[in-house]
Amino acid sequence: MPHRTIADQFAPYADLAAQLIPHATDSNDGSHDIAHILRVYRNAMRIQASEGGDARILAAAVLLHDCVAVEKNAPLRAQASRLAAEKASGILETLGWSKDDIAAVSHAVLTHSFSANIAPETLEAKILQDADRLDAIGMVGAARCFYIAGRMGSGLYDPVDPLAERRVLDDKRFAIDHFAAKLFKLADGFQTATGRTFAEARHERLKQILDMFIDEI
Repeated sequence: MPHRTIADQFAPYADLAAQLIPHATDSNDGSHDIAHILRVYRNAMRIQASEGGDARILAAAVLLHDCVAVEKNAPLRAQASRLAAEKASGILETLGWSKDDIAAVSHAVLTHSFSANIAPETLEAKILQDADRLDAIGMVGAARCFYIAGRMGSGLYDPVDPLAERRVLDDKRFAIDHFAAKLFKLADGFQTATGRTFAEARHERLKQILDMFIDEI
């Protein structure tokens, strides 16, 4: 049996993945690594199977949506998706993609980000945004939240007031503050009906994870 590569996991776009994976990530951030991109791809393909859209455009957008990495606490965070869209355009141009297809991928990359706050206008862009946000909620979303908190040197929770009932939320200091500050808000912003259905299930998991966490502390 031949050795399977990471690109094979992106079937039926394994050849495209082999071209784009070398450009897909540019940091050592384990919450935005190739495993994250593969999860987003699988989410996107599940949504696309119900919603339609150009799967090749979507696959390229998924593979390049994090091609420029900016740390969560960096001043340029809100510009990350714009920088990634520009880099993605250049990569696809060198591969001979048409201007229209490059523009379609670029728009999806530009608008996927929560921080950028730019509305997606195409179906592929809406699917990418939904697929990426699905990875921020549920069990994996909770794991990524704690990973990023550790990466930034944050504590897990405020031992005096863990649910911020008598203080202002501060998710730069405490990991579980990020649940209320951002993660619990994501399920209301999904763009597609299929994405919303998946989000509802993961939102419930996220609430259960916080409930278990509070119970144990």
